[in-house]
Amino acid sequence: MTDVDRKTVGAPLATLILALLLGSLAGTANAQTLGGFASTQPTARIEYWQQRLNDIDSRLSDPQTLAPVRLLFLGDSITDFWTMGENPWFPGTQGGRVVWDETFGGSNPDYSGLNLGISGDRTEHVLHRIRPAAEGGLGQLDRPDLDPDVIVLLIGINNSWAAETPAVDSIVQGVRAVVAAVHDRKPRARIVLLSLLPNNEPARNAEIVGPVNAALAAFASDGPQAAYVGYLDLYPAFLGADGLQNRAFFMDGVHPNEAGYRAWRDRLIPFIDSVRR
Repeated sequence: MTDVDRKTVGAPLATLILALLLGSLAGTANAQTLGGFASTQPTARIEYWQQRLNDIDSRLSDPQTLAPVRLLFLGDSITDFWTMGENPWFPGTQGGRVVWDETFGGSNPDYSGLNLGISGDRTEHVLHRIRPAAEGGLGQLDRPDLDPDVIVLLIGINNSWAAETPAVDSIVQGVRAVVAAVHDRKPRARIVLLSLLPNNEPARNAEIVGPVNAALAAFASDGPQAAYVGYLDLYPAFLGADGLQNRAFFMDGVHPNEAGYRAWRDRLIPFIDSVRR
């Protein structure tokens, strides 16, 4: 699959998939060296998600304290692209970088954020990343000075491609496993569990996304996890008047654009404030 989502998607995303299958790091295809085109130079292949993982590992291994981080974001490309400026595959479209810097970049210490989203991740990949290093995981939550008030979690849509059967049950159980693992690693933090967003495939929304969201809402409100999980339903905010995905909020069939991240931010901040009370 692709670096962005490692999934099989419909025709509206075919151009994106082709670009990512053929590409490595964003911008490499346009780069030229002093000796000519980059295409003429031996270069190790590093996929987008690998570079993103390297960047996260570098930040987590940096001795600079993580104590100022109040909000931790976990997820796949939809979370990852909060920190994307211009889309390298679709020039002229913007991710959420401006919105991230405005709100989570540290100017307001209460919302200082750290983004651990990685493009293409499924629930099982997040579980591996947050599993303690001593147990064979990547240990991304191991540092004791990483002690956020709130952990924002959006994960699961990638499990709807190349899905286990039944897909809804697999996704819901995967998300529940991530919630349990996050709470085990950071028991002091409140977890904001986000709904899956609508994509540009009505059948997928009806057959998978809607039922998954209903199950997650029920999970968050019942049982012991209700004491530390709050469910925020973003799905309606990303629909148009016709009940379908509002394309004004998306770069493609899955990923929000700058307007979409702004709409997300405008709903997330009041919700975070409410769970902190």
